[in-house]
Amino acid sequence: MGTVTFVDETTAGHRDTAFGLEIAEERLTVRELIRRRVFQEVAEFNARSADRVFQGLVQPEHTERVLNGYALRTPRRIDPEAQTARALTAFGGSGFLVLVGDRQFTDPDEEIELGLGAEVTFLKLVALVGG
Repeated sequence: MGTVTFVDETTAGHRDTAFGLEIAEERLTVRELIRRRVFQEVAEFNARSADRVFQGLVQPEHTERVLNGYALRTPRRIDPEAQTARALTAFGGSGFLVLVGDRQFTDPDEEIELGLGAEVTFLKLVALVGG
């Protein structure tokens, strides 16, 4: 297959290129795509032992939101399985949307066809002030 690019956006208009990930399959479920993304970002964070700010799809347990991510209260490793469960819960609870091209995916078990150079957008929903 090739590299899939994960892009994070917010409804406030902020857009970041998260990272690219080599994926051999041409089709994956939304659930598996989220799992692979989370495992990759957790592995990269855990490899940087001195870093205490996690920049990922969802907020890990026992962290606080800071300008560029989520600050761990104490230095520790993040569990990729627990973080994946949090991400899937957020996806099911409308914490973020998954978009590929002009199509939105809402079912975690739906398969996504990943063409060459596919870009997957994770649109993080930002709560409205006062609402």
